[in-house]
Amino acid sequence: MLITFAVIFIINTIFALITVFREPRDIAATWAWILVLTLIPVLGFIIYSFAGRKLSQRRLFAYQRQDTTAINDKIQALMTAANQSFGQQVKSGHESEASLRQARSLVTLFQNLNQTSLATSNQVQILTSGQAFFEQLKTDLRAAQKSINLEFYTFYSDEIGHEIRDILVERAQAGVEVHVVYDALGSFGTLKSFFKPLRQAGGYAAPFLKRRFTLIDFQLNFRDHRKIVVIDGQIGYVGGFNIGDQYLGRHKKFGHWRDTHLRLTGSGVYYLQEHFLLDWNASDPKHPMQVTADRYFPALVAENQGRTNLQIVTSGPENDDEQIKMGYIRLIQLAKKRCWIQTPYLIPDDSTFDALRIAANSGVDVRIMVPCMPDHMFVYRATQYYASQLAEYGVKVYYYQNGFLHAKTVVVDDHLASVGSANFDFRSFKLNFEINAFMYDSKVAKELAKHYQDDLKLSTLQTPASFAEQGRWLTFKQYVARLLAPIL
Repeated sequence: MLITFAVIFIINTIFALITVFREPRDIAATWAWILVLTLIPVLGFIIYSFAGRKLSQRRLFAYQRQDTTAINDKIQALMTAANQSFGQQVKSGHESEASLRQARSLVTLFQNLNQTSLATSNQVQILTSGQAFFEQLKTDLRAAQKSINLEFYTFYSDEIGHEIRDILVERAQAGVEVHVVYDALGSFGTLKSFFKPLRQAGGYAAPFLKRRFTLIDFQLNFRDHRKIVVIDGQIGYVGGFNIGDQYLGRHKKFGHWRDTHLRLTGSGVYYLQEHFLLDWNASDPKHPMQVTADRYFPALVAENQGRTNLQIVTSGPENDDEQIKMGYIRLIQLAKKRCWIQTPYLIPDDSTFDALRIAANSGVDVRIMVPCMPDHMFVYRATQYYASQLAEYGVKVYYYQNGFLHAKTVVVDDHLASVGSANFDFRSFKLNFEINAFMYDSKVAKELAKHYQDDLKLSTLQTPASFAEQGRWLTFKQYVARLLAPIL
């Protein structure tokens, strides 16, 4: 019996090593998968088949083969024309210029890694409640005249989901071109038939990077976690909210939902449009969108001009640059006075962890706010582990107590900020398709800092002493979760 067990263990280990090493991945994820495959025979391989395989070359090719040169040339021509037409109106204010001087290296980083140009002259509205977000979104959708493009990780077929869909149907019937991209797993429970009225009205809806053989090629990883809305090429949204009743606080488990979203006008909308078009054409190549059509990239108008400089930055498994993570690290490095972070999931890799530790030990006021409750229990245990470790190095960790905190924000000093879909975890850094707005403007940074200070009043500070008072069983679960952090 013992010999039989040993043989099975050896065979299982050999197959585990072959399975893991046949695809390149970072060393932390490699060891985590070896642990799963060796300690959970058979079942571990089933888990790996859904969560461990890399994105297929066919799907990668569908995304990577798209040429962005024509779009970039179109955007640059429009921005040049706007500068010529509006002159001083489209130039940034003194405060925004000061922000750019501090962040010049960050701007250059994104230009090199993400081919992301600086978008000038934007107006930014910050939305922090589901009620404010959905009311503004519905108002803008109802006023659409030419095109509506929506992309969400979650588009549920619940009350608000039906309400948004019905507005889209009405606009499609009125001749507005409507496209919707949604993530199939993130929108689990939303059937294809939910979008049938939209298709019948002449609109389009498609799951992100859809596959013909879903059951055979199903993967838990590589989700479309982006949240993008572009209306008439003039109004854009990016941030943390999805489409669902829970984002309005209607879910008993979570109660109040605290999130952060941006409404943009100005040249930054062009870059949101660019990424939506790329995502759509990779997801539904049978119904491609013309990437340089004037209706998607209209000329800027004076009333949409503002004073905020920003860059729209994306990252995803189609390349290994981890652009948003690199941006987060550079933001932390640039901090001289403060670095305030909100994230529902705190599972940093070594480089991000070290950046936070160095900043805190250098006298920077580093604060991280996370929820007081889990939405994914195992992930939350890993978050608690890293929170306790960072607290040991002087990072101030807060548990938000007024419901569920889902915002993904960073505020650095008085000039720099980021808002988007990317969390501070391995999944957002390496596995998901994400999008963030990195902003260089004191007005925006100070407003986000004010929201942060308001949230602090509803949060409790966690100290090394409070973490030490945890029970042994809870601490054990946190350590186990930490071992599997690279694959959570």
